[in-house]
Amino acid sequence: MYLHALATATPAATFTQRECLALARSSPQLLGSLDRRSQLMLATILQGDSGVETRQFAVRDVGRLFSCDADALNEEFRHTAPALAATSLKSAMDAAGVLPSGLDALVVCTCTGYLCPGVSSYVAELLGLRTDAWLQDLVGLGCGAAIPSLRTVEAVLAANPRATVACVAVEICSAAFYLDNDPGVIISACLFGDGAAASIWRSTPGPNNLRCHNFDTLHDPLERDRIRFEQKDGKLRNLLHPSVPALAADAVRKLYDRTCSNGMVPPARVISHAGGKDVLAAIELVVPGCDLTPARIVLQRHGNMSSPSVLFALEEALHHDNPSAGGDWWLTSFGAGFSAHSCRLSAD
Repeated sequence: MYLHALATATPAATFTQRECLALARSSPQLLGSLDRRSQLMLATILQGDSGVETRQFAVRDVGRLFSCDADALNEEFRHTAPALAATSLKSAMDAAGVLPSGLDALVVCTCTGYLCPGVSSYVAELLGLRTDAWLQDLVGLGCGAAIPSLRTVEAVLAANPRATVACVAVEICSAAFYLDNDPGVIISACLFGDGAAASIWRSTPGPNNLRCHNFDTLHDPLERDRIRFEQKDGKLRNLLHPSVPALAADAVRKLYDRTCSNGMVPPARVISHAGGKDVLAAIELVVPGCDLTPARIVLQRHGNMSSPSVLFALEEALHHDNPSAGGDWWLTSFGAGFSAHSCRLSAD
């Protein structure tokens, strides 16, 4: 399948990490829920070198973020996720010259909120898609979801080679912020931001002849509790274990070894999900010659946006270069499960 357009979107409200700390300190509900040690940890991360400089939040009143109940947070997700997804998709459609009537299928992935019908239904309404366009929502795949979603696009195009298919990864991480005295929960709240990435795909070559192929995946249920959402007081609470950087690096290494096996040429470049500073450093140690600068730039500007992050990193890389003939790029994402995914991007 061939890439015809890629576009990203973030909320307008941008906060430095120090501004995030000021917001936290101005919230009596937040400070009342944290002990002295946790407050020091929060301040240390937000004032330190976490790899994140700014983040964007879509919730309409960030000052009330930690006083919202579960119903209010889900309402924020319902209000903001479709709008942000539609913004990114409209940009991608414009770049590809695709009218709403020309889109045959829409795949949307998210994990930071739940809607029924899913986000795809709202996006279809906002953009005026045909009522017979096929809508598919993928929920529960965590930070790694973008690449499995592209694999779903591949299946749609295999069944209908004449189709034009859109894929959107959208996360409103701010609607899933939860804070207590668990160090992993505190770290999560200091790293995540909101964003959406949309792409347009066809079975025929696009402007740069970029073809996505050779999808792969692995999952280790024994490590599931190292990184996942649980529900507490009706809210999503992110579990994040200190072993996650090592788990991510090991999973990425295994996928990388597989893509280099059976006579395949090693990829010329690795494009990774921006999981965090320590995660990126761990991956670079185990993948030969790996330079994750695009992911670091995304992390610096936007934080970890969960599923859209790898596509933000791809967009950043494409701003400066393109895969060359015989020099594939290799995309990888990872997260809840514990799972990891990959695919190749070639210039045909």
